[in-house]
Amino acid sequence: MRSIWNGNISFGLVSIPIKMYPATEDHSVSFRQVHTADGGRVRYRKVCELEDKPVDSAEIGRAYEDADGALIPITDVDLAALPLPTTRSVEIEAFIPASEVDPLQIDDAYYLGVNGTAAAKPYALLREALKRSEKVGIAKYAHRGRERLGMLRVVGDAIALHRLLWPDEVREPSDVAPKEKVTVKPAELDLADTLMETLGEVDLDDLRDEYQEALEALVAAKVSGAAPVAEPGEEPKGAQVVDLVAALRDSVRSARQARGEAPGEEGEEATVHELRGRKKAPAKKAPAKKTAAAKTAGTKKTASTKETAAKTTAKKAGTEKAAAKKTAAKKTTAKKQTGKRASRPAS
Repeated sequence: MRSIWNGNISFGLVSIPIKMYPATEDHSVSFRQVHTADGGRVRYRKVCELEDKPVDSAEIGRAYEDADGALIPITDVDLAALPLPTTRSVEIEAFIPASEVDPLQIDDAYYLGVNGTAAAKPYALLREALKRSEKVGIAKYAHRGRERLGMLRVVGDAIALHRLLWPDEVREPSDVAPKEKVTVKPAELDLADTLMETLGEVDLDDLRDEYQEALEALVAAKVSGAAPVAEPGEEPKGAQVVDLVAALRDSVRSARQARGEAPGEEGEEATVHELRGRKKAPAKKAPAKKTAAAKTAGTKKTASTKETAAKTTAKKAGTEKAAAKKTAAKKTTAKKQTGKRASRPAS
């Protein structure tokens, strides 16, 4: 394995000479761009815009483009003058639990190997300290022209370095979650838990890139001159509204059958089906609420009506009482006159 970087791990006052090796490799099939008319290779050439001619790599430098489009040259001398203490060193800043590192920050991975026999003892010391503490080392180092953040952890008998994105390089998922208010029922959550338990665990070594295998078979067929036979694939299904509970139950049964287990007794076989839209009942008109003014007006009107009725009743009673008095007075007068006539002597 070829190293891509040489330096030291700075562990307090302990310095460990190391070499950096890529921990991963890409197995994907590479394609070249060709001219479809004659099959010729299509290549990129670096051309100077002012002279309109190709430029050799030795003549190419770097520059920073500002907001106005002006190019500001940055030379190797300028970069060498920058205060970068981690140019050839992996400076361990602290040791923290691995759970405190956001997986979104983890990027490329490298192996750190010893550079010389003298580095074996301090290297093993750091490795065993990481194992016993069950922590990871957070470090800063310079690589490919910039200072980077890294995480050191133990893999087998070696120390691995994962490049970490700086916290401000990780975006917030502010506009990703659904905007609709969704309620998950306990029964649905229980079925989801059952499905997770039924699917169980998986050995990552058993998983393979089936697309990559098919692509390699296609290339091999083309090389041998055989006509590749394309297997008919399933057409992508459109989005559909499904009965979530039924889909979860079917998923549990399918997973159990795939593992050779009994489907279980959870009721009749459920199927995923589209839900028909329900007709909405016409909305009932709510009785109009009386405003405060209307209520006040109604109250005043009722009070006024009652007062008028009371006055009318009182007036009527007064009139009847007066009429009764008048009638009684007439009767008394008539009685007196009759008595006077009776007391007179006859002539």
